Amino acid sequence: MPDIGDAAKRLLLGRPVRSDRLAHTLLSKRIALPIFASDALSSVAYAPDEILLTLAIAGVAATTVSPWVGLAVAFVMGTVIVSYRQLVHAYPSGGGNFEVATVNLGAKAGTTVASALLVDYVLTVAVSISSGAQYAASAIPAVRGHEVPLAVGLVILLTLANLRGVRESGNAFAAPVYLYMLAIGVTAIIGFVRYAMGSLPMAASSALTVVPSPGFDQGLAGVAGTFLVLRAFASGSSALTGVEAIANGVPAFRKPKAQNAATTLALLGIISASFVISILVLARATGLRYVEDPARQLLKNGVPVGDTYVQHPVIGQLTETIFRGFPGATGATVAVSIVTGIILVLAANTAFNGFPVLGSILARDGYLPRQLHTRGDRLAFSNGILALAAAAIALIVVFDAQVTRLIQLYIVGVFVSFTLSQLGMVRHWTRRLRTPADEQEHRQMRRSRITNAAGFLLTATVLLVVLVTKFVHGAWIAILAMAVVFILMQSIHRHYNSVREELALGDDAEAARALPSRVHAIVLVSHLHRPTMRAIAYARASRPQVLEAVTVGVDPDDVAALQSEWESLNLPVSLKVLDSPFREITRPILTYVRSIRRESPRDLVVVYIPEYVVGHWWEQLLHNQSALRLKGRLLFTPGVVVASVPWQLASSEGQTGLEDHVRGTVPRGL
Repeated sequence: MPDIGDAAKRLLLGRPVRSDRLAHTLLSKRIALPIFASDALSSVAYAPDEILLTLAIAGVAATTVSPWVGLAVAFVMGTVIVSYRQLVHAYPSGGGNFEVATVNLGAKAGTTVASALLVDYVLTVAVSISSGAQYAASAIPAVRGHEVPLAVGLVILLTLANLRGVRESGNAFAAPVYLYMLAIGVTAIIGFVRYAMGSLPMAASSALTVVPSPGFDQGLAGVAGTFLVLRAFASGSSALTGVEAIANGVPAFRKPKAQNAATTLALLGIISASFVISILVLARATGLRYVEDPARQLLKNGVPVGDTYVQHPVIGQLTETIFRGFPGATGATVAVSIVTGIILVLAANTAFNGFPVLGSILARDGYLPRQLHTRGDRLAFSNGILALAAAAIALIVVFDAQVTRLIQLYIVGVFVSFTLSQLGMVRHWTRRLRTPADEQEHRQMRRSRITNAAGFLLTATVLLVVLVTKFVHGAWIAILAMAVVFILMQSIHRHYNSVREELALGDDAEAARALPSRVHAIVLVSHLHRPTMRAIAYARASRPQVLEAVTVGVDPDDVAALQSEWESLNLPVSLKVLDSPFREITRPILTYVRSIRRESPRDLVVVYIPEYVVGHWWEQLLHNQSALRLKGRLLFTPGVVVASVPWQLASSEGQTGLEDHVRGTVPRGL
């Protein structure tokens, strides 16, 4: 059965990749652009829709300001792009907003940024996939009513593609993203040429009348109108999502990493801003109508169009209008709709690259379970990919794959991270200005600080607008989710810190020198701490004929540090390092143990495994995972005894389950 499972895994994901092949997975700008920019580029498919939909609340006249709202969004995007280009040069390690906030503003600010980004990555997948499912439903009538299962299936397909590795998913997704850019670019160019020549047709929906919502009979006049424009701007700011993924993904670029990431950022900003403004200008020129409830808000000859009216997305209406009268116009419209639907699905790939990398960094620093830090056998952060997929599927099911409901939760997190990271960069340059440097370098630092200060003020203003205009429409759910993730990460961090302090070496190094040896034994070592010392002492007490400590070499730096510490303590046990080119723990140990059995079939091999004893079920999820897998395999190996050497953590006190029994059976008075 394991062979069948392994074969199925290889069929879906491919063969394992050696650790020394990591450099071959790095991305060129040509591949990095579709991988990291697909989220921001895909927002072109729904950010203009949300702007027009919001402004339509005040009637058709209000939609005439949509290009100006788009211009404001583009201005914010440009400022953020310039600021992030400086960020990737200053912090190219891949920590992005989390690292900037942690280093310059403190650990809690960093955790706030991380919680905001994690929630926003999940929402990115849910919104993008749901939007793609809706595009499919508008193009294929048979899909209507089945958007949720379609969206869930698409998430599963993306998960499998990303589990195969970053480079493989990038190669697969590059062509559709470039086709999408070509389709939108050609559509916009033809639209502007026809507009300049006076031959641009009016949209089919231009003949319809938009009914203003109660309280907006006077259009955008007054405080309510201003509030509505700000709300439209907040919805349109979803076009900025995905920018932070490049800052988090700098290590995935080829050298020079920071320069290539900065260039990709610039390309992303120029293309995305141009597309958003072009669509809004052409929508105004063609008189396009787009509302939240077309059956009641749109009138034809003074009568509501009713539930039979099908409202297509803005890009669908634009392509039908712009290509009208051309040979093959229907085919061109369908082609643009298809590539748009595909890019909306692939936009989730940005989150599938950003979330696992950020999760790995947080796990490394002790804010998330450490299982998220390790790469899978395809050099992808498999556990992070699976966690993201599960959370996104849950959101899609709960919100019924409706973009209008999900979009209200969107972009709060990304602007929280934007704002704190820009403030962190201001602190960064202020600190750097205190260090000795020539005048030219100081001038550059001062210019950079001004840029980041402008970015902070602008993103903080947008964040305030988003919170005020979207809070009651669902943004409070995103804020609540961020708070829950923040508290969870802080709790995990405190737990890991307390365990580290509890396991730290004191005077226990002498415990390894206690007794002579008589039996053949292998002590498994991952770190040099108290549980390791206890396991060595127990192994020596059994007097093995051969005694050696064994560790698996997954990370060269960790192995070198362990060997150095081992030699400095002068322990009377040799340390053997098993090579693991595919970063596996279980297989190298099994192979080594079985080789001993083959050489000496009459020998008894005793494998000592240090194991934590915890008091709460949730702590078990954070510890002993590798030990459980290894014990399960070793128990089926003939001639091998597995000895678990327990180390009771503080939380296990009073958790034996015998206390109440003893109190109930011992006579009173004894």
